[in-house]
Amino acid sequence: MSEKTHSALDDESLVRAAQRGDMVAFEELVARHRDKIFARAYSMMRNEEDAIDLSQEAWVKAWQRLKQFQRESSFSTWMTRIVINLCLDQLRRQKRQRAESIEAMDEESGGVERQMPVVMVNPTERLERVELRARIDRALNQLSEAHRTVLVLHEFERMEYKLIAKTMSCSIGTVMSRLFYARRKMAVLLAELKNRD
Repeated sequence: MSEKTHSALDDESLVRAAQRGDMVAFEELVARHRDKIFARAYSMMRNEEDAIDLSQEAWVKAWQRLKQFQRESSFSTWMTRIVINLCLDQLRRQKRQRAESIEAMDEESGGVERQMPVVMVNPTERLERVELRARIDRALNQLSEAHRTVLVLHEFERMEYKLIAKTMSCSIGTVMSRLFYARRKMAVLLAELKNRD
């Protein structure tokens, strides 16, 4: 099959070909979905380097696990779940490392407060761009990891509460309360950022 033929196929046909070992078919799937997968990683990590690393790792995992893909959902949804799980694992690791480094600093200095940088808030700082996308990005950045994740999974990925609870290892009630808080917080942040424009 030529590359031109591959580009005319739908995702399902490409997946079937890739499951039979057709690397060119898999490369076509990567080309079609890499932007979305990177964007999802970035929306969770808020860091371009991490997003690049984790989206690349997601594609490696997808190739390794392709034979396990049963096509119960779309290939795009399956890929998104892989990258989200990798991001969640990375966020948990970072959280543990931060906690460990704060404990170490506390032991060395006899008080972590002296080691922490002073955060200056500049109320007159102007937004670089006035587009809604820029305000959403900035507001997302100010949410906690848990609230940002639940908002991304529900609003951008359209995941159901049950699946979000499973992905985040918490109860449906926790998902609902985090989502309520995240939406309320986003509304406040977006209003504040709009007023500053």
